[in-house]
Amino acid sequence: METERLIIDRIRVSDKEDYFKCISHDRKVLETFICRYAETMDEFDFSKYPGREDLFAVRLKETGRLIGIILYFDAEGASCEIGYGLGSAYWGRGYGTEAVGRFLEYLFREKGFRTVRASFFTGNEASRRVMEKCGMRFSRFAEKEISYLGMDRDVIYYEISGDPRPDRREK
Repeated sequence: METERLIIDRIRVSDKEDYFKCISHDRKVLETFICRYAETMDEFDFSKYPGREDLFAVRLKETGRLIGIILYFDAEGASCEIGYGLGSAYWGRGYGTEAVGRFLEYLFREKGFRTVRASFFTGNEASRRVMEKCGMRFSRFAEKEISYLGMDRDVIYYEISGDPRPDRREK
């Protein structure tokens, strides 16, 4: 998958260092995206990521380097949920919106899903804006749904149904 500035493809064994730096060792990402923090490369178990069918690298086209990840999960029938995380050094540049928009197209057109959900912790306004820019709308609020980083976290769910192209979105 490609966008103007990004390539979205499978995780490779050679992505270990970039994945570590951008996701597993980035404390800012840890606060917004559920993942295991790793202090050092030695304690970082990367072996389970390459080869997964549901997990993709988000790469800068100009360098080919992994700057984040995007995945789908809880696939049941015609629906699934997505999650995404970008290294904090890449926040605020529109990469999240670009990646999620293209990934939604893939899920609808190539995987055949009819409804896609996503969620974020309350207070993560950047993720809310990404979802809204991609046509997702509020679905539900879940109080204290997840215990993460020693806190009970409120979660807000968004969803989109149908084809994500602006001229085909269901109202």
